[in-house]
Amino acid sequence: MVEAALTGFLSVVAWPTIGYLFAGVLAGLFLGAVPGLSGLVGLAILMPFTFSMDPVPAFALLIGMVAVTTTSDTIASVLLGIPGTSASQATIVDGYPMAIKGEAARALGAAFTVSAVGGLLGAVLLGVSLTFVKPLILSFAQPEIFMLALLGLAMVGSLSGGSVLCGLIAALGGLGFSYVGYAENGALPRYWLGTTYLLDGLPLVPFVLGLFAIPELIELTAKGTSISKVPRSSVSGGLVTGIIDACRNWWLVIRSTVIGAYVGLLPGLGGSVVDWVAYGHAVQSARDKEGFGKGDVRGVIAPEAANNAMKGGALVPTIALGIPGSPLMALLLGALLIHDLTPGPEMLGSKLQITYSLIWSLAIANVAGAVLLMLVARQLALVTFVNGLLLVTAITVFVFMGAWLSSSNLGDWFVLLAFGAIGYVMKQGGVPRPPMVLGFVVGPIMENALFITNHAYDGLSWIGRPICLVIGALIVLSLILGSRWKKQSSLATGSSHETQSADPTIKLVAISMLLAFSIWGLMPTFTWATDVGSIPMMTFIPAIGLAVLALVLGLKEIRHVHSSGGDVFPSRRNLGQIAHLHFWWAGIVVTTIVVGQLIALPLFVACHIRFVVKRSWLTAILCAAGTWAFIHILFDRVMAVIWYPSMLFY
Repeated sequence: MVEAALTGFLSVVAWPTIGYLFAGVLAGLFLGAVPGLSGLVGLAILMPFTFSMDPVPAFALLIGMVAVTTTSDTIASVLLGIPGTSASQATIVDGYPMAIKGEAARALGAAFTVSAVGGLLGAVLLGVSLTFVKPLILSFAQPEIFMLALLGLAMVGSLSGGSVLCGLIAALGGLGFSYVGYAENGALPRYWLGTTYLLDGLPLVPFVLGLFAIPELIELTAKGTSISKVPRSSVSGGLVTGIIDACRNWWLVIRSTVIGAYVGLLPGLGGSVVDWVAYGHAVQSARDKEGFGKGDVRGVIAPEAANNAMKGGALVPTIALGIPGSPLMALLLGALLIHDLTPGPEMLGSKLQITYSLIWSLAIANVAGAVLLMLVARQLALVTFVNGLLLVTAITVFVFMGAWLSSSNLGDWFVLLAFGAIGYVMKQGGVPRPPMVLGFVVGPIMENALFITNHAYDGLSWIGRPICLVIGALIVLSLILGSRWKKQSSLATGSSHETQSADPTIKLVAISMLLAFSIWGLMPTFTWATDVGSIPMMTFIPAIGLAVLALVLGLKEIRHVHSSGGDVFPSRRNLGQIAHLHFWWAGIVVTTIVVGQLIALPLFVACHIRFVVKRSWLTAILCAAGTWAFIHILFDRVMAVIWYPSMLFY
């Protein structure tokens, strides 16, 4: 084994393999930093270029790209409050509040440091685990997968917002939205509103960008100021402070790395919940919990260490068992087969040196990506001090193009804007959004796991399985500790980022929307076949009960605020800005229908910079030209995006 590891290392650091590795790292850093792009997109682009290459340099390129997307996705999560990928949701809870306080450089310094450590140690754990990890993977059958998904929902529901009640309602709402389209275990379409676009379900990227990006754009427009609420001159500490924070919390980094590596082992689920499990562990193991949710650097350290270590864990079932745990790993499995590498005994036997070359590529890429980002972290942090209206112009282009990449259908933009409205109402009302995203992501996994479990076991006997009992105890413990933490830290009164300006009237609107959706979703389940309707029914019935309880509590809150002389509807001041911004977005959609995106988006940039940001026509035209060149080169030439067939330029 030592000889194979040494041979694998020498093959990776030799030229030209090391050059391909760094090329993949640069591509991955870009793909992870832009919301809507991801490692999956990168693999789809790069794989055809590797077909004629030798296996080691080919996988150095691919692994280098895949490894660092969960490092650079921190940029959007911290600076903009938008998850760069689904693995960076938990980072937003404390990372974005740090940016608002002017501590973006500190957050990025800590995140990039632990990303390097987590990725490196995750690769080491992968290397030493290859020989004995198979029994661990096989011990997790469908009942354990279902229970672990419940644990992830409990973690995010109890730790990401102002109240456990609202968090659980949001999580159940996310599960409900995941049922749109054909059922996982039947040919019956559900909640498709008679449009073929929804038969395949709601697309993930527009869903996430709508919930997170659109509300931040509205808020930046309403404020008309930078992301940071404090001037740059008053900020003390920065990149070095973040590095020191990471070193000071070394034991948390180690624990989170282990969590990431071994939760990442679980096929189909690890990457969806690992950051929340690590974040929950950080909160529940901390002595002083008051800072979490308000900009505590430990809330950045734990998920960032875990989601980088997760990549090493996710490779194990792919290499050792041929079981891809995600679409990303499925593509990587395809690349292995194309290069005549069969997962299983061969990769752990005669081709062990190639397996170790993958591990070394993963380790080196994580360190290289973190170092490169560290070099530009200070410059990246300056984004939080830039005019917010300029950011709105730039981010809008990325958000709309990121959403379009989902299926190249105009429906992607309608989903983006619809869930943007829902996300804004939830944010203003203090109803946490991360639980909804996690519910949406794990919904199909949970439905399939529970379907198989119910058919494989008699009644609820599967609950008595040892691992299920342990996970069940962790679920109860996380809900209890999560509630206690919020009471102790006063998060329930609105001191976290997600709830610091909660509008009690908008909160009622948000809960009412989720209640109405749950009632509408429950009604047809009584007429569907059991295999198709039972799981949505199990979701919507508790959602209705919890939403009714939340409405009652919300009405009491409004009466209390009113009796104390407070404003029960502060969000009305932003209605004008909301209408103004939606006018611009509607203009993008209409112009696209007429002339296509290659004209609509640069035209939006020119007009927005000239009339909203109030810069000169020369500046507006130059920015529009740069936008056109960027879209044309990246999306048209490199990615070969299918554009909307406009009326004038079909």
